Amino acid sequence: MNNPRSLPRGDGAGDSRAGFFCALAAYGLWGFLPLYMKLVDHIDPVEVVANRAFWSLPVAGVILFWLGRTSDILPTLKSPKRLGVLAVTAGIISVNWGIYVWAIAVGRTVEAALGYYINPLISVLMGAVFLGERFTRLQIVAIGLATLAVAILTVGQGALPWVSLVLAFSFALYGYLRKTVDVGPTQGFLVEVLLLSVIALPYLGWITASGASVFFDSASNMALLIGCGPVTAIPLILYAFGAKKLRLSTIGLMQYIAPTLIFLIGVFVFKEPFGLVRLFAFTLIWLALVLYTWSMLRQRGVAQEKNRQIPAESAQQ
Repeated sequence: MNNPRSLPRGDGAGDSRAGFFCALAAYGLWGFLPLYMKLVDHIDPVEVVANRAFWSLPVAGVILFWLGRTSDILPTLKSPKRLGVLAVTAGIISVNWGIYVWAIAVGRTVEAALGYYINPLISVLMGAVFLGERFTRLQIVAIGLATLAVAILTVGQGALPWVSLVLAFSFALYGYLRKTVDVGPTQGFLVEVLLLSVIALPYLGWITASGASVFFDSASNMALLIGCGPVTAIPLILYAFGAKKLRLSTIGLMQYIAPTLIFLIGVFVFKEPFGLVRLFAFTLIWLALVLYTWSMLRQRGVAQEKNRQIPAESAQQ
């Protein structure tokens, strides 16, 4: 998954059908990703992450070449500042991938879903801390409800829901840092997986030589690990295209599709426990997201109204 706040905002001119279906496909693929990750739960998560990075590289490269959007790759590689930030974001997203893969493998899919539910609220919090953005009253209440939900889970489970928090904070931090880099989202992703591949390829070579890799153990393992590339790169590229063709409010509403699907798969397919404590905590999170979304839509409505008034005032003058 990728953070909607870190990718291009819609132009405000309205939603396109192609953009909607691209974003829908991206969120659907992200939502069903646990089913794929469950197929590789017998493989060490580090090997899975290394293959995700390495096999994403040719997929992203081919698609960018086909779209004719490779022009700013070389300037990015020549810019120490851009390259430095992308190296950091590559490291952050690899941690996010690793925790996610591990969580699915050990039966903590519901916690992963919670992390992606609270991610928008963490992004709002980071906007206030790092960018000086002001909270609306609804956003303050939403963040308060999310904090209460985490506290309830901590008391109920006897431990901090660290999987959810690491996924949420790493994704939000990734999104914040990506906003600071003047490079397209898909091109930036290509550079990130290129940087990760510099580490992943020697690592894969080392574990293969030492006999620790499962890549050559069977045709199914080989196919599944190679497939980690397309299932990582394709949704991101679909999302990047869709985000350019949709209003921010539309993307804001659609971003809950993926964690909802992850949550449903965790509870009804993987049969993970979902008792009263989790039900209460998730209810608070869902209420917080309703308030957050309402606040977001109100802010956009006010901004659109101001934009309509400015031309009218100019015409009168």
